[in-house]
Amino acid sequence: MKSIRILIVIVLIICSANVYSQINKNNNDFNDDIRGKNELRIMFYNLENFYDTWKDSTSTYNDFTAFGYMHWGYKKFNTKLNNIYKVIIAVGGWEPPELIGVCEIENRFVLNSLVLGTPLRKFNYKIIHEDSPDLRGIDVALIYRQDKFTEIYHYPIRITFPFDTASKTRDILYVRGLTNNKDTLHLFVNHFPSKFGGALISQPKRNYVASVLRNAIDTLLINHFNPNIIIMGDFNDEAEDESLTKYLKIKCDTIYNKDADIINLMCGLKKIEGIGTNKFHDQWSLIDQFMVSSCLMKENNKWQVKNKRAYIFYPDFLLMPDEAYFGMKPFRTFYGPKYLGGFSDHLPVYFDLISN
Repeated sequence: MKSIRILIVIVLIICSANVYSQINKNNNDFNDDIRGKNELRIMFYNLENFYDTWKDSTSTYNDFTAFGYMHWGYKKFNTKLNNIYKVIIAVGGWEPPELIGVCEIENRFVLNSLVLGTPLRKFNYKIIHEDSPDLRGIDVALIYRQDKFTEIYHYPIRITFPFDTASKTRDILYVRGLTNNKDTLHLFVNHFPSKFGGALISQPKRNYVASVLRNAIDTLLINHFNPNIIIMGDFNDEAEDESLTKYLKIKCDTIYNKDADIINLMCGLKKIEGIGTNKFHDQWSLIDQFMVSSCLMKENNKWQVKNKRAYIFYPDFLLMPDEAYFGMKPFRTFYGPKYLGGFSDHLPVYFDLISN
């Protein structure tokens, strides 16, 4: 059975050779080895408005339909679907990632299309998703390979702003599960409120969501001994911003501090890579992030963060020339209402866990 799976992966990689041949030289530390039972690759990706093509009768937001503002039809949907599949395969290397957090997905249909309607179906991914009350109808979700991870339970953490009860946003998705070595992982998938309307005006909303997330983390830290916590998402703030430092209480100078309970793996990464995950005008930002409980950084823990770092995945095929501000930028699906046919306005991030 194992040899058959390896053969399937080899066939997929050969079919996608044009993708792998474009891996950027700046990603020369990318590890595409077979991970086997002692490693897990965890990926997060903002999929940039991954909608189905039908009008949603439960929402007033229907821009992504055939007659909507974005003129979103089956051909464009299918291109988007296959683009996402290619990125997941590329990030995985010789086997696709075991755990994948995503945001900006409309519903379970688009997730089913991804895990059942592409060659990913060979890897038996399972979906964890709950509908959020977000006004644009976008949610977060987690998909996972059942040969490496088993869900115990999950629940959405609903956000209600006490200072703006009419405003709606995405839930935080909490998942508890077992790895193949029977160790427990606690995962939080996030998509914090955007900076629409201005960074300062919208900051209180991101701060509040961060405080809700912190309360959930504190509950785990109180009730479990050295819980393996993984926090991922598009936080719409960088590691040094107040929502993460003051309200989520994670500071970049604590990465090697023995007293820190949560470590941000993205600290300093933008400087190292010279790139972020999203670009606005001429500025890269690193808003797609991973954070882990401190026990995952210790060598005596059953699971550890490999090389004590995370990575931005930026091969050539995910980038395009930035004619307005020079350099490169993400090759996205839309630029305003203009269809580009690319992948996403965000770059994916990932890291590996290794078992001792």
